Amino acid sequence: MDNVVNNQASDDFNRARNKARFNNIFNIINSEKKELLSYYDVKNMAKPKSQTYRGMQVISIDKIIGSEGRYKDFTQAFLPKKEHLRQRWENIDRAHLTDVILPPISLFKIGDVYFVRDGNHRVSVAKMQGVMSIDAEVVELTTEITIEPNMTKTDLKNAVLTYERKQMLSSTGLDKMLDMDKIRFTSLGRYTEMLRHIQGHKYFINQGIEIEISMEAATASWFEKVYTPIVDIVRNENMLSRFPGRTESDIYIWTIKHWDGLKWKYGQEYPLDEAVKEYNQMYGKSLLRQVTDFFKKILKR
Repeated sequence: MDNVVNNQASDDFNRARNKARFNNIFNIINSEKKELLSYYDVKNMAKPKSQTYRGMQVISIDKIIGSEGRYKDFTQAFLPKKEHLRQRWENIDRAHLTDVILPPISLFKIGDVYFVRDGNHRVSVAKMQGVMSIDAEVVELTTEITIEPNMTKTDLKNAVLTYERKQMLSSTGLDKMLDMDKIRFTSLGRYTEMLRHIQGHKYFINQGIEIEISMEAATASWFEKVYTPIVDIVRNENMLSRFPGRTESDIYIWTIKHWDGLKWKYGQEYPLDEAVKEYNQMYGKSLLRQVTDFFKKILKR
């Protein structure tokens, strides 16, 4: 009987590993679809406001989408990616096959999904065996970001970006002062950074005048005298072709930082257009380099 169970557990692990390899090939273009989410990445993006112990619960396996520490060991479907997981995985599978009751797993809940704190192998075996739910001790972290099953890291980042944009606009009313359809970022925290730029511009132009200008006037001045000149250079230099997946607003933020560094180094009169062009030459990817990098990633898989 022991040999039968041992052989079955070994076969189950082999099937799980083969499925993981197949998923790797199937998602070779969109590699994020096979990656298990990192609890810490999600926590840093979602910025939970509080943490509460929820005790023992029965949790749907399909709502477990990530891990605290083992997210590199399993695929998005909790299939084992590495051979060194075999012994522990097979031990748990043998317990499942012989109806041995294992301790509950430990989970973090963020939004409506869960991340494994302890029990990654048990989740993997349960998924492989078609188990629908599992006993778990749950700690919940509250956030205003909507997190759903099957989200990739990019999906989550886009959800956070949408939330950041909405919050910034509702608190400042900048969409009534600017055409915000022309301003979009792909990195987190940039809307707050843009607001600081506008406030800094307002402070600068208020120096030496008796009557403080309004936020609306300062925003229009910033857009005309700071933002638009940089975007014009970005367009003239065709910089977006060298920064795949980015926006003119992204490059605006990066070049402002680069320009500040150059002004500290060479003096406050360092020309803006030269700073933008230098940034393009230093960090922009040529089309050939983009294609080369893509095929290098393919060959490594």
